[in-house]
Amino acid sequence: MSVALIRVVSPNYELCKLGFLEIPTKLVDSSRFTRSNKIKNVGYKKHKCNSSYFDAFGESGFRDLKNGRKRKSDVVSRVVVANPTGELAVSSEQMVYDVVLKQAALVKEHIRAREDLEVKPDIVLPGTLSLLNEAYDRCGEVCAEYAKTFYLGTRLMPLQRQKAFWAIYVWCRRTDELVDGPNASHITPKALDRWESRLEDLFNGRPFDMLDAALSDTVSKFPVDIQPFKDMIQGMRMDLVKSRYKTFDELYLYCYYVAGTVGLMSVPVAGIDPESQATTESVYNDALSLGIANQLTNILRDVGEDARRGRVYLPQDELAQAGLSDEDIFAGNVTDKWRNFMKKQIKRARSFFDEAEEGARQLSPASRWPVWASLLLYRQILDEIEANDYNNFTRRAYVSKAKKIVKLPIAYAKSLVPPTSRNGVLMKIIGM
Repeated sequence: MSVALIRVVSPNYELCKLGFLEIPTKLVDSSRFTRSNKIKNVGYKKHKCNSSYFDAFGESGFRDLKNGRKRKSDVVSRVVVANPTGELAVSSEQMVYDVVLKQAALVKEHIRAREDLEVKPDIVLPGTLSLLNEAYDRCGEVCAEYAKTFYLGTRLMPLQRQKAFWAIYVWCRRTDELVDGPNASHITPKALDRWESRLEDLFNGRPFDMLDAALSDTVSKFPVDIQPFKDMIQGMRMDLVKSRYKTFDELYLYCYYVAGTVGLMSVPVAGIDPESQATTESVYNDALSLGIANQLTNILRDVGEDARRGRVYLPQDELAQAGLSDEDIFAGNVTDKWRNFMKKQIKRARSFFDEAEEGARQLSPASRWPVWASLLLYRQILDEIEANDYNNFTRRAYVSKAKKIVKLPIAYAKSLVPPTSRNGVLMKIIGM
């Protein structure tokens, strides 16, 4: 068997300078991480970071027609290609739902093959376990430093799931930093192409560095598909060339790329409760809704910050309907028109959080508390925007530690509700 050597380097080599991920340069025999040079990704078929999903710990079904959104039953799944400028051939929700169906199919295939969602046992050569442990430990250190509450939430999970979430988080953070970090001005589409090539290599068992090795090991153990990872990179490409969104349909696609994808990455690791009566597709769709909700919340929180960078992540047609324009946003004046506009935007974000709640109930018991904490803590940001009189130009909506702590026992109580209580009867009994 040939031995492939990979360099473990600081991320300021080739792509960007990410000081928080710097590790010593050394040579690693990539074949030592697995029994063969190529990791077999369970349930993976070759078909065709923003990390806000995780950052919810720090700091979807489709909507009803009466709220301007499509019900799941109204969706016709289609395959489309969206170019980096966001020009669409069909509805973004239709395109994204097609991805949801594919991810759900992978999990169902994995369930049939394994009879449950538990990870398969480690298969490593003698002496390789320490290398993988070192890789995962480094991912855990990054999580602990940059997403403290998320890290604490993962500590409630079984060890294998902890490490898997750390590895996914770090990859998402590194991807996001490419276009939003200190070296973002030097990132080109070719750099993102190289990053995607590295992604394909790690999914095929050829990690480039230590942090890639952790994710490579993770995707070999869980039915995680490469498509959401590729789609996140596509979101970074959009950030390089696009700073306006004509409609919510365009914005929805962007939100899927940079945050909804994280929901799809997370379901195979979080696991679905064996007692759940929900379809796998619906659980994935609700996870997608949580990612979309988080990103919409980010956008509403950061209006002023984005405006100072020349970016407006709000639907242009809806701004016009409210009698507003980019100039009003750059001026940063809180008017009645702005308040009314924000009320509608916040209502839509909350509707996504509402949809995500059903999916949180269907997850495995060990994963429910962290996910509920994510959902409840992050949606509080919307409350803070309201408390600031919708001034998201000069005031950043911030949830205090005291308010976060109050939500944690509520999240824990909700996590105890079994998935069989789909009609909400048990929720009412315990007063939720």
